Amino acid sequence: MVDYSAKLDKTIMDRYMDLDTGGCVQAMYVWIDGSGEGLRAKTKTVDFEPQSPSDLPVWNYDGSSTAQSEGSNSDMYLHPVAIFKDPFRRGNNKLVMCDSYKYDQRPAETNFRKTCAEVMERAKASHPWFGIEQEYTLLCQDKHPFGWPKLGYPGPQGPYYCGVGANKVFGRDIVEAHYRACMYAGIKIAGSNAEVMPAQWEYQVGPCEGIEMGDHLWMSRFILHRVCEDFGVVASLDPKPMPGDWNGAGAHCNFSTLAMREKGGMKHILDAVEKLEKRHDDHIRAYDPNNGEDNARRLTGFHETSSIDEFSSGIANRAASIRIPRQVGDTGCGYLEDRRPSSNCDPYRVTEAIVRTTVLNDWNN
Repeated sequence: MVDYSAKLDKTIMDRYMDLDTGGCVQAMYVWIDGSGEGLRAKTKTVDFEPQSPSDLPVWNYDGSSTAQSEGSNSDMYLHPVAIFKDPFRRGNNKLVMCDSYKYDQRPAETNFRKTCAEVMERAKASHPWFGIEQEYTLLCQDKHPFGWPKLGYPGPQGPYYCGVGANKVFGRDIVEAHYRACMYAGIKIAGSNAEVMPAQWEYQVGPCEGIEMGDHLWMSRFILHRVCEDFGVVASLDPKPMPGDWNGAGAHCNFSTLAMREKGGMKHILDAVEKLEKRHDDHIRAYDPNNGEDNARRLTGFHETSSIDEFSSGIANRAASIRIPRQVGDTGCGYLEDRRPSSNCDPYRVTEAIVRTTVLNDWNN
């Protein structure tokens, strides 16, 4: 039996974190594993403070332990692509987002950043902006929702969304710690709020242009898991963590181009919606790591979702596939919200799919 009550005294760490490192810097390389959802990390010492990913060397790891290669040919390569300040080690230490490549330099199966970067480069004249609303659920280590009674359920949904009070929100300390850690790191975190289901939270990242969206969201997730590790809880990105009359978790993607943001942009927004409708099935397959299977549990047409089998759109309609905010409808320009991506989506796949469909009119089948 695992003793979940055993915890290390984190205050002891303070006496070590201020030690002089002789000018050396710890660079924690972070990458996506073979699940397409999990993150892994390992640390390299360098004798300088890196200012950009290109300052850091390509590294390697054992892909047979991350479901990305066979043991007989296990070496995988890590290519640094984005760099952030490390809110845990602080000082000059860094967090480094990396791409994964096979022994022959082909991208790993879960490396969707490469093609996303290529698409964003082709579409850069349109200045695609993104903002993603990342929902997640806090769980105890026994997988029970954090703060829920061990026997029974909390009261029905209603008072929890953006709520305040010990009987309405659970885990605010974790949320605040994550928020500040992201700000320190340089993540473009835009806000946070308690969600509809108790123990469920949301934070927003953006606006980010092009490939930056995926880099910042993935690293914000790493920081979330790392903060939760310190608190002894688990951040679940399961799109439907609790069956029954409870909201699921998504990663709604707000999107605009320069033309959409300028006067008369509504025409371009509606054109984009029409294109998205024609590619609905393709987007559903791209919007969770399991080609739509995870989202099928969430996109039921209930609990503020559209049906996975039907495309819909509307102004201020949270039960639609694509929502056009009321303010956008009033001003005639702005952005659209794609509400279909699941909470465990790969933001590289999501943003690439949206740009391929709405800007490039191009899809690789």
